[in-house]
Amino acid sequence: MRWTASPVLRWIALLLLCAAYLQGGLQKALDFPSAVAEMNHFGLSPAAPLAIAVIVLELGAAALILAGRLRWLGALALALFTLMATFVALRFWEMPPGQGRFMAANAFFEHLGLVGGFVLVAWHDFRERAHV
Repeated sequence: MRWTASPVLRWIALLLLCAAYLQGGLQKALDFPSAVAEMNHFGLSPAAPLAIAVIVLELGAAALILAGRLRWLGALALALFTLMATFVALRFWEMPPGQGRFMAANAFFEHLGLVGGFVLVAWHDFRERAHV
């Protein structure tokens, strides 16, 4: 078996792609007051219901991806969520020049890379289903 065909390696790659969302969802669920405070920090309201929605989205979409059930849906959900969250949380162009702006810009483009990764996961899932 070629290493590129390894289902274990593929699953580990998907786990790594979902790691931030698993960690974030679990952290928010275990410290719900901080999750609500995060929503308030970004001016999102109503904070508690949105925090619950984010927890469900992060954990649920990651579970779909890892389980292989509706993987395309989970991947597109995380792609859209990440894109929206990036434009809410990492508005580097509004920051004064300096270290903070530099770090926010780097994080902004790293998040765009995650969006691209999730779109690729959805695309591959669609292609696999078309060939079955």
